[in-house]
Amino acid sequence: MRVVIAGGGIGGLATALSLHAAGFEDVVVHEAAERIRPLGVGINLLPHAVRELTELGLADRLAGAGVATAELAYFNRYGTPIWSEPRGIDAGYAWPQYSVHRGRLQMLLLEAVTERLGPRAVRTGSRVTFTGTGAPRAGTDEVPIGPDDLLVGADGIRSAVRAHLFPGEGPPPWNGLLLWRGTTYGEPFLTGRSMIMAGDGTQKFVAYPIATGERTLINWIAERPVDGAASGPADWNRPADPARIAAHFADWRFDWLDVPGIITGAEAAYEYPMVDRDPLPYWTAGNVTLLGDAAHAMYPIGSNGASQAIIDARVLAHFLARGDLAAYEATRRPVTTALQLSNRRMGPEVVMKLAHDRAPDGFDDVESVVPFAERAEIAASYKRTAGFDPVSLNERPSWSVDR
Repeated sequence: MRVVIAGGGIGGLATALSLHAAGFEDVVVHEAAERIRPLGVGINLLPHAVRELTELGLADRLAGAGVATAELAYFNRYGTPIWSEPRGIDAGYAWPQYSVHRGRLQMLLLEAVTERLGPRAVRTGSRVTFTGTGAPRAGTDEVPIGPDDLLVGADGIRSAVRAHLFPGEGPPPWNGLLLWRGTTYGEPFLTGRSMIMAGDGTQKFVAYPIATGERTLINWIAERPVDGAASGPADWNRPADPARIAAHFADWRFDWLDVPGIITGAEAAYEYPMVDRDPLPYWTAGNVTLLGDAAHAMYPIGSNGASQAIIDARVLAHFLARGDLAAYEATRRPVTTALQLSNRRMGPEVVMKLAHDRAPDGFDDVESVVPFAERAEIAASYKRTAGFDPVSLNERPSWSVDR
């Protein structure tokens, strides 16, 4: 079987590696961009995704590319703790959690694909298109993708493959929130490997290190609602003025973190409307299927976007090796649909909203505001939904294919 992958992002490259590991030799990635560059800012790879990349033989490369996250901590807008929990190995997982630059991860995957599948396995400046009759074609030469081939649409939130399957869907819906992202060199905070979220359910600030050493590179995300419509396409590279962003967080100075100082210290910042996609009734039609953001783009809640795409890739390769494409969708679509809907309800970050709703002027004792049992269940419930409950993940059989 020939497999054509539309999209050379994290999901598409992970799919190529997974298929190769499962025994597929004729795999080609078509990327529309003329050159794959290390764009973007930081992301988190949760232990369930790190497990999959580890089983693909990338553990050492990952360890050298990112920071092993030690804890996740939530605070209100005054910097008062609401909830914290260990992450990765410290939380009892068999695999770490990593904070890493998205572009660095993409280049790591690209390097592995080139090594294992050859230099022609990834074709840049090369699109997947559809003829007037709906037949897919790949590349500048518009080579037909035949009925015995498989086309995997891993081409992101504005997927051309998804648009072919669902032509009337329109642009991604916007929820009225605007995100600003950037990176800043600064002093370590809390454990030095902490991921923090501070906010009130409406306005939020996230920060975590993606490189440590002589200097700590802090990835940050600022979020608040704005009036009016989101302008232009969802593009991570739309520049924004750090000083203008910091003005919205002027009084967010905590004993352990200077939020406006972190924002204004960035060399560059980028803005992005918070958009997702509605869950789909199906992903697969004939010899075409979807994966990653093309299948289930979700709000950046709970650090799951890239992680879920990597898991998609491994599950697809597992079932395709058995000749059972339908089982891929049957396994993955219910999980990601539940996760998309959970993220629309704020996922585990709802604890910040609850704390604000019940104590808008702050509090001294979080137990009297959001009791421990309630906080713990919010965290545990999201892990179950997203598939990274530590016991279940550690005990789950591998998706690797015994060749």
